[in-house]
Amino acid sequence: MAIWLTTDSEANELLDREPLALLIGMLLDQQITIETAFMGPRKILDRIGALDARTIAEYDPEKFAALCSTPPAIHRFPGSMAKRIQTLCQGLVEEYDADAAAVWTAGDPSGTEVLMRLKALPGFGDVKAKIFLALLGKQRGLAAKGWQRAAGEFGRKGTHLSVADITDEASLQQVRAYKKQMKAAAKAAAAQG
Repeated sequence: MAIWLTTDSEANELLDREPLALLIGMLLDQQITIETAFMGPRKILDRIGALDARTIAEYDPEKFAALCSTPPAIHRFPGSMAKRIQTLCQGLVEEYDADAAAVWTAGDPSGTEVLMRLKALPGFGDVKAKIFLALLGKQRGLAAKGWQRAAGEFGRKGTHLSVADITDEASLQQVRAYKKQMKAAAKAAAAQG
């Protein structure tokens, strides 16, 4: 099953083919639409000609920030996200010899170990790491023992809670409806508290 996180088939193909693209898209997935976040890797590829952790890590920071800011920008906050992407890629170079997939494949890790590795990446907190783990398990064939338990609620089958559950336009709308419902519930709870 191919990844479907944008309405652009070339961007989806890149996400499907390149583990680094998927990691960068997940990193960008905050305070913007899912489709915009996961289009970010394609914009970077189009602008520098490569989507390679070592290339991005070594790119001149000012020039990288500028290319991330060029309309259409990769994010609402392109400067800070450019720094985060470079920091992520520098970490991948140092820890995994620039191989993004090694985060979840090196040494035949358990689901718990993959979750710990993801949480150690810059910009990946607990929830983002669990969602990405669920995405790997549900859509990328991750066979790490215990990944569903480690991913928590995001690892459950038949849900529409996060990007891990998006496979087409309809499931995207179901995830959006769920997120809207959660925001409304949080707002109501805050008003009562």
